Amino acid sequence: MAKLSQEDLLAQFEEMTLIELSEFVKAFEEKFDVTAAAAAPVVVAGGAAGGAAAEAEEEKDEFDVILTGAGDKKIQVIKVVRELTSLGLKEAKDLVDGTPKPVLEKVNKEQADKAAEALKGAGASVEVK
Repeated sequence: MAKLSQEDLLAQFEEMTLIELSEFVKAFEEKFDVTAAAAAPVVVAGGAAGGAAAEAEEEKDEFDVILTGAGDKKIQVIKVVRELTSLGLKEAKDLVDGTPKPVLEKVNKEQADKAAEALKGAGASVEVK
């Protein structure tokens, strides 16, 4: 096999899709037992983050619970907000009145789901981001 120059290799990589390049990097890492972690910021900074953004979304470990509406049972929603947070009655009422507002920020998936279920159970409409 003829040895390829660096320019020839780069020309080949230019023709690859982002997915093909990602698969190549994984195969390269496995074959030579190395990690190409330094290349990841270059790909994201290069603007080719379409696939990378989808992967980052799947690996998300911090969520925000956003109250988007109080519904008919506003008092019940205020009680649940107070249970979930350390807010006083006035602060919880202001939060519920000023929807959409975050109730919890940067919590794990389990906490976010429990909070969303509790708020929905009280009649509120909720988004988890």
